[in-house]
Parts: sequence; structure tokens; C-alpha cells
Amino acid sequence: MIATLNPFSLLPARLQAPARSVTKMLSLALVNLFALYLVVALYAQQQLAFAVLVLVVVGGATWVFVHPKLYAHRYVFPAIAGMLVFIIFPLLYTIGIGFTNYSASNLLDLERVQKYHLSQTYTQGASLGFELYQQGEHYQLVLSDVDGQRYQSPTFKLPLETEAPLTLQLQQSSLQPQAPLAIRDIIARKKELQSLRLQLAERQLQMNGLRSFAEVSALYTLLEDGRLQNQQTGEVLSPNFELGFYQKADGSTVAPGFAVNVGWRNFVKVVTDTSIREPFLQIFVWTLMFSTLTVLFTLAVGLTLASLMQWELIRGKGFYRVMLILPYAVPAFISILVFKGLFNQNFGEINMLLSGLFGLRPDWFSDPTLARSMIIIVNTWLGYPYMMLLCMGLLQAIPQDLYEASAMDGAGPLDNLFKITLPLIIKPLTPLLIASFAYNFNNFVLIALLTEGSPDIIGATTPAGMTDLLVSYTYRIAFQDSGQDFGLAAAISTLIFLLVGALALLNLKISKVQV
Repeated sequence: MIATLNPFSLLPARLQAPARSVTKMLSLALVNLFALYLVVALYAQQQLAFAVLVLVVVGGATWVFVHPKLYAHRYVFPAIAGMLVFIIFPLLYTIGIGFTNYSASNLLDLERVQKYHLSQTYTQGASLGFELYQQGEHYQLVLSDVDGQRYQSPTFKLPLETEAPLTLQLQQSSLQPQAPLAIRDIIARKKELQSLRLQLAERQLQMNGLRSFAEVSALYTLLEDGRLQNQQTGEVLSPNFELGFYQKADGSTVAPGFAVNVGWRNFVKVVTDTSIREPFLQIFVWTLMFSTLTVLFTLAVGLTLASLMQWELIRGKGFYRVMLILPYAVPAFISILVFKGLFNQNFGEINMLLSGLFGLRPDWFSDPTLARSMIIIVNTWLGYPYMMLLCMGLLQAIPQDLYEASAMDGAGPLDNLFKITLPLIIKPLTPLLIASFAYNFNNFVLIALLTEGSPDIIGATTPAGMTDLLVSYTYRIAFQDSGQDFGLAAAISTLIFLLVGALALLNLKISKVQV
């Protein structure tokens, strides 16, 4: 065995502690220098929220690890930092977006929108066609106008030696006709050719197409008051900080827009706009029903199977336990896709069986009631093994003397269930049932893979379906709608957080569980 050499062991005992202290301080200094660089870089990229996050986390870590009275907190700080980075910060960031008009059409800030408009150009005068000739390592351009007059540039090398635009003076062409480079060669050198500026009398030409050069000017100029003036028409664009767009005099807007603070507008829109409020309330009620029914059905099936597994007359319990737990072992997305095929209206095995026995072919994905029933059936299948495992453990903790005494009193299975089993297991089971409710309240994967929210709710201005949960409804608003309204989706996400938090606290208070 090779012993690991500790470098501090070579020092005298009186010098080992100061050496460790110096090493620790140097390490902290390096970490803080890197964090400071990261903060400055994020701030330069206008990512103020992320810069503050890095500053708070690294500053807090330094304070905890340096202050002698906070020694015990060093072991808790990583958990607190993780909660801050992965829970609190995303939550606050989402709430912040809910107060803006951030969307696919209002994605940039005002400065970047200004730069975009100022980069727009327009062509002045007639374009001149060109041909590119190669002579060894040198190239030469020959331009011709509509009158057939030809102009040639001096020879130049490609790629250009500098990144700055290269200005070449044109003169009357004296070149003998020869074979120019093909269009594929021009495309290969397009970036370098766009950096060329050709001076013809008082006109400065630049490449504006694969076969032409023209005089190109900036379409907009920035005025002192922040407005933009169109050089072609003289029209002035004014920034509208309520809409987040540059606006013409007639009120029409010019894309792209910029993100602005809109206050409570997104939250008020959810409450007052009937085309959003009604689908939102309908989806909220269905989400509550789905979560509640899932917990009840999985508990009923799980408790029943767990009770059967406790029955002494059943042999081969190990085999049955393994088979009943299999749905929990198979990845959920595989099971969901399998059920999607089984419930297929035309070719699914379930409809084929119902058609053969009863002549029925239910529209599982088109009828709202059947679609919701299908979702609850599938989720019960996915969730009952978890409840069965919990109940099996809790049932084993119940003294058998209670059941023997009840049998002597003539009690039946239902009496045992409601008077012995449920009262004894419901208290330790309640926090787990609340957790299951909260999980199913945000069960995005099931809806996304099985129904994708369909069938749609008629009359909704946002993408909303009869089988959507609040989480999938929010996702569709943020990423699947043609407008991709991130601000509205963030407002709905904030409301979902408040609703789930209120429901969890209510459940905890009702069940008298200490928080």
C-alpha cells in the first residue's frame, strides 16, 4: 500500500496551521476573483438577475466559511445555496417575467431593437451587375451598368488581410473578355465580397446580391430624443413603452418589439378576459378533480391489493408482489405510449375488444368525458404500485391482535377496514397523500404524451384543451401558441404556485400535521 504524502507534514507543527490558513485564504481569493469576473461578464451582457445571484451565492459562501462563529453553518450552506439557485431564484424570475410583455414578438430589449432598426438598409440608384475573375492568388471585379458601360476594380487578395471594409476605386474596364468565376465560387467568397467598398465617382457601392453591387444607405437614423427617422420616406418612429413597439404616426407598430414592464396587466387579463378566464377556471376545476380522483383511486387499488397480500391463505405472494410492482418499475413514458396505442380509436386493442364483444368503438381522444376517463385510468395504473408499497409497510405495523378481537366480536372485512385499518394508517399516510396530490396537480408528462391536451376548448383565445392540466396549459401558452406569450404564461405559473401552496397548507391544517 502506498501512503499519500501530506505536504503539511513536512513542516514543523507550529507552522502547519498558518500554512493551512494561507492555503484556504488563497483558495477563497481565487474563487472570489473568478466570481467577480463572472459577475462583471453577466452585467456586461445585461443579465443583472444572474449577476446578483452569483454575487449573493459566492458572497454568502465566503462569509460562512470565513466567519468563525458560523462554522456549523458550513454543512447546511450547500443545501441553502441549492434551494436558492434551483427553487427561489427561478420562482422570483418567473414572477418578474409575469409583470412584463415578454413574448416571441417582444423578445429583445430597447437597445437591441434600436440596433436592429439602425442596421436596416435600402438601395439608392440602379444596381450594377458584376463578374468576379481570378488571376492566381488575386481577384478582380468587373461591374457593368444598364447602359453596358464596364468598370473594373484593382486586384485584391481573398481572404482580406483585415476585418475592416476594403475600399477600391473603380475605373473604366480594359479587360479582354474571359471566363468569370461561377456562382458557386461567388457564394463561397460571399462574406469577403460583402466587406468590399467600391468607389465610383461620388457613389460608394457594396454587394447587395449574388450578382450585383449598389449604393446602400442606412434606412433609419437615431434622433436625439430616441426616435427613429426613415431616410427614405422621412417618417418618424416613436417608441411606445406601453405596447413595447416602435410606432408610426398612424398608430401601426413596427416589428420587432421590446420587453417592457406592464404591471399587473397579465394577471388582470387572466381574471377579466372571458376567453382566458373561462378556460383557466375550467382547467383549474379539472386539475383539482384529476388530482383528487387519482389519489383516491390509487389509494383504493393499492390498499386493496396490499390487504390481499397480507392474506395468509394466498400462496406465491412473492410472485404476485413482483408482478403488481412492475408498473412502477417500467418508465412512465413507455407505459403512457403503450396505453396510447391500446386506446387508439381505430386500431387499438381495447376498441377491438369492445367492438367484438359489444359492438362499441368509443372515441377516447375526441370525446371530453372519455378522454378524461382514459387519463384517470392510465394514471391509476401508473400510481397504484406506489400506494400499495406504502400500505404494505403500514399494514405490517398494525397488531394482529386487533383483527383477532374483531373476528371474535363478529366483525366483517368492511368493519375491519373502516374501524381498524383506515384509522391506524391514515395519519402516517396523509403527508404522502398530500405529496401525491401535489405531484399529480403538475403531472405534465402524462398529458403531453397521452392526449396533448385535446380535445380543444372551443372559443378560447389561448391554446387550451379539455384534458389540459394547469401546467400543460401554461406550457402551451409559452411554447406552442403562435404568439408564445411568456409573460402571460409566467403570470399563470405564479397563480398555479399560489394555488398549490394554498391547497397544500389547507390539507396540512385539515389533517392537523405540524408544518
